[in-house]
Amino acid sequence: MMELENGTAQDFRRSSFCNPDGGCVEVARGTRGAAVRDAKNPAGAVLVFTEEEWTAFVRGVRAREFD
Repeated sequence: MMELENGTAQDFRRSSFCNPDGGCVEVARGTRGAAVRDAKNPAGAVLVFTEEEWTAFVRGVRAREFD
C-alpha cells in the first residue's frame, strides 16, 4: 500500500453531494496521491491511487467520461 503523507482518518473528506445516510466515498489527498474509502465503513478497505492515476480519474470526471 502506498503511504500518504498525513493520511490519517481526519484527512478523509466527503463530497457535499453525499446523501445523509453516508452513501458515498471519502477521499484523502497526500503528496503522493489519493486514498478512497467507503463512508459507511471507514475501518474497511482503502483504495490508494498514485498522483498520476488520480489526476487521470479527475480529468475523466470533469470531461463527463463516466456519465
